[in-house]
Amino acid sequence: MSKHDWPVDGFPSETVVRSAFEDAYVTLKIEQIVPLKILRDGLHESKKYAQVVSSIRAIGLVEASVVLPAPQGTGEYYLLDGHLRIEVLKQFGIPTVECLVATDEDTYTYNKRINRLPPVQEHRMIVRAIERGVSPSQIAEALGLEVQTIRKRSRLLDGISGDAAELLKDTNCPMAVFDILRRMSPLRQLECAELMIGQNNFTSVFAKALLAATADEQLARPQKGRKRADAPNSQQLARMERELAVLQARIKSVEENYGIDNLHLTLARGYIAKLLGNVGVVRWLSHNRQEYLTEFQRIAEIETIAGVLEPAE
Repeated sequence: MSKHDWPVDGFPSETVVRSAFEDAYVTLKIEQIVPLKILRDGLHESKKYAQVVSSIRAIGLVEASVVLPAPQGTGEYYLLDGHLRIEVLKQFGIPTVECLVATDEDTYTYNKRINRLPPVQEHRMIVRAIERGVSPSQIAEALGLEVQTIRKRSRLLDGISGDAAELLKDTNCPMAVFDILRRMSPLRQLECAELMIGQNNFTSVFAKALLAATADEQLARPQKGRKRADAPNSQQLARMERELAVLQARIKSVEENYGIDNLHLTLARGYIAKLLGNVGVVRWLSHNRQEYLTEFQRIAEIETIAGVLEPAE
């Protein structure tokens, strides 16, 4: 049995779990590392790249990149995960970096298994850091954000009922939605949170529609004797009814083909992801069909087929 294999309790003795990485880090020169992913044009001006730059500048490299030794024995290592981090280190002129050495040729699993941090959880982490003495300016510098943004995120749940916050804690609910919920009573906040979860719709447009449908007595500050600015008039109601009828007709049409289309797209994405998990395939595409590799990587990184229809942030 290899030193990277362990028996699994409760399973037959021949059942083992293989370690995905070598036991120790390896320190490599940047020029030894061969990227397997083509960075898209304009990446250096993106918000994500700026955040990585700010994080490394403020606290150093937190997550080690993952590499795989080249089979030719040339001393090179293929970069499986951490392309942005390596690019930033090149920008800073740092000559060496500690890396994890993978035991399997897998370039896809890492991004696929990421759990995005929901806004409520992010809020709680920021609040806890501030309570432990970390200033908002230090957090902003590490995350590449404005100080005002950090302060706003630290106040995310001000005016939000505990029950509604508990329901939304694991959802990607935008900050703008919490601003809208804050205008409702605690009971109405809970009702709207349940509706958003039931519809799997956490957009500010949907939240505004729920606010417009909220009775005056269910608002945090009822506007007695005054007409609400968000109250729809008769023309708006008639237009909403027409749009709803058209939408229902479209939904019925889509439902007839959605299942089989979704199945085909899911299978195609899975097949492409499996191809990109092979270092040899990625290497050949990078040398011969770079434009295909870029598009294949975008398809493989799609978390849900429904996400393709959502506007990019």
